[in-house]
Amino acid sequence: MPDRAPQPVDRQLPTDEARDLISLVRDIAQREIAPKAAEEEDSGRFPREVFTLLSESGLLGLPYDSEYGGGDQPYEVYLQVLEELAAARLTVGLGVSVHTLASYALAAYGTKEQQVEHLPAMLGGGLLGAYCLSEPSSGSDAASLRTKAVREGDEWVITGTKAWITHGGIADFYTVMARTGEEGPRGITAFLVPGDAEGLTGAVPEKKMGMKGSPTAQVHFDGVRVADERRIGEEGQGFAIALAALDSGRLGIAACAIGLAQGALDEAVAYATGRQQFGRPIADFQGLRFMLADMATQIEAGRALYLAAARLRDAGRPFAKQAAMAKLHCTDTAMKVTTDAVQVLGGYGYTADFPVERYMREAKVLQIVEGTNQIQRMVIARHLAGPETR
Repeated sequence: MPDRAPQPVDRQLPTDEARDLISLVRDIAQREIAPKAAEEEDSGRFPREVFTLLSESGLLGLPYDSEYGGGDQPYEVYLQVLEELAAARLTVGLGVSVHTLASYALAAYGTKEQQVEHLPAMLGGGLLGAYCLSEPSSGSDAASLRTKAVREGDEWVITGTKAWITHGGIADFYTVMARTGEEGPRGITAFLVPGDAEGLTGAVPEKKMGMKGSPTAQVHFDGVRVADERRIGEEGQGFAIALAALDSGRLGIAACAIGLAQGALDEAVAYATGRQQFGRPIADFQGLRFMLADMATQIEAGRALYLAAARLRDAGRPFAKQAAMAKLHCTDTAMKVTTDAVQVLGGYGYTADFPVERYMREAKVLQIVEGTNQIQRMVIARHLAGPETR
């Protein structure tokens, strides 16, 4: 079959700087990420050196203030960078999104002194972050978390277990939500915990159906002592901080989903235009042509949806409903498009010789992380019809 290189996405970008940034990211993706993706995912290897390169290139702090080492980029641009990275390897795109999520609390709610002390290393100093909200018994019902932080003088002692933590056990810092007061959302406080804190350990990573190169693990806090200077925001403000972070994080997941779907479409088009059956390319047959057209249309619709939400965020307007819509639609699209890509390739699509079977396995988790798609529907419905009555 002849090689057919995918055409770069024709992006609408606000500045020449943004266009140069996307070109840089594409170059890194093609040279440093994509060539090793299949082998490293198969072996379960996490590409820490890629994240070091991204940090050195200024790509781990794009939406944050340049005063602290960020890139001063609007979310409209940052999300398209994520999309390019995820198209090359979801472990990398999602990893950058999680790092950005983990940095959000300090960047948005930290004191000036905290930001000066910690943000430069987090955004451009080679560190990698993790976000700790979910627990073994509190996933969708995050406000019922049980990890406790008890104050002892100028320190807090954190005890409990977090679950489903991306970068769990290997992160350099953890943004941790812990209970410091009453039951429910008002008793939760946020903390910035160093990855080498005494008493903090990562469990053996989960064995997952996809994204095997991205470690997902429980993180145990066995009397971890954290100075009060590492408390983020006010006592009891943690759950509000967590939800604000997730609004932005869901846009990151949406962008990663569209990147993964775009990668699957590119593979499907390349195969369909090169594979000959009955004396002509299978792309000549209407059934396949229509399938490819539907895949491309769903991707473009998802891209437009997440960018519309990002532009609301950049304008300082409410965007929580649109973020939930983007996360819902884009991740469902990724699942549909990657499944269709396997169908386009037929028997070959079901083998590891082509990447589409991996894309399909990876797409599934995007419908689950950072709020399942059922939770997204609840969020959207609340904006439309108000809270549920009991």
